[in-house]
Amino acid sequence: TVFVDPDQPANFAEAITDRTKALYVETIGNPETNIVDLEAVAAVAHEHQIPLIVDNTFATPYLCRPIEHGADIVVHSATKFIGGHGTSIGGVIVDSGSFDWAASGKFPELTEPDPSYNGIRYTDTFGNAAYIVKARVQLLRDTGACLSPFNAFLFIQGLETLSLRVQKHVANAKQIAQFLDDHPLVEWVKYPSLKGNKYYDLAQKYLPKGSGSIFSFGIKGGAEAGKKFINSLEIFSLLANVADAKSLVIHPASTTHAQLSEAEQRASGVTPDLIRLSIGIEDVDDLIADLDQALAKSSR
Repeated sequence: TVFVDPDQPANFAEAITDRTKALYVETIGNPETNIVDLEAVAAVAHEHQIPLIVDNTFATPYLCRPIEHGADIVVHSATKFIGGHGTSIGGVIVDSGSFDWAASGKFPELTEPDPSYNGIRYTDTFGNAAYIVKARVQLLRDTGACLSPFNAFLFIQGLETLSLRVQKHVANAKQIAQFLDDHPLVEWVKYPSLKGNKYYDLAQKYLPKGSGSIFSFGIKGGAEAGKKFINSLEIFSLLANVADAKSLVIHPASTTHAQLSEAEQRASGVTPDLIRLSIGIEDVDDLIADLDQALAKSSR
């Protein structure tokens, strides 16, 4: 695996070798809240006859449909917005059915006979659907990565209200991001739908209905102020999960990224002052009041 700065599509092209099997990006990055130019990266992938895989978890199908912008495979953590309540663990793979798996010769597991399945050649039998068929009939069989019926039920139930919930998530997030951007105890806010954000134009192109409800901000006073802030919150829950119906908060430098050195943290976009919020669907005035009182206490 080779990591590149996704802001420049040319970085992907420079990193591709004969061993490269795919390009993998997030619609909305975590925790940097960066947005990738999907169409430009898709063009790079297809020029080299490899698929573009997009993790669309933070955007959801309601806010962005990456296949319409050139993605070949889209994946979601269904645990997040699709389920909506943090009750189940699962994932989703969506295959566009448009990628030619046989053309490059890079995917022998799809083009050569599968001895475990009567010598079938997936590309011969299923064409561009070869990948997703193999995932279902062989990988699922061998690894047992199958949802329980109850978890599947919870995800299906969550899908029924996905658009309604995400509308509320985004509406709340926009107001809260603006509130924080104007607050004297906040150094910066990284939310792509804010004018002036470096990803604003890409957000308008790929996420016109809103750039999700998970974003970060920098608190004045650094890590110590961040600790006071989080401990003072009354509505937000301190959890590493995101995209829940309830609002969540975390200080990545001391939790999810704690095993990294400060230099490694900074390289991944995590600074000591960074607070990540996952905005829920509660009343927005209650959420703003909670943030306001906690910020006031953080400076004492």
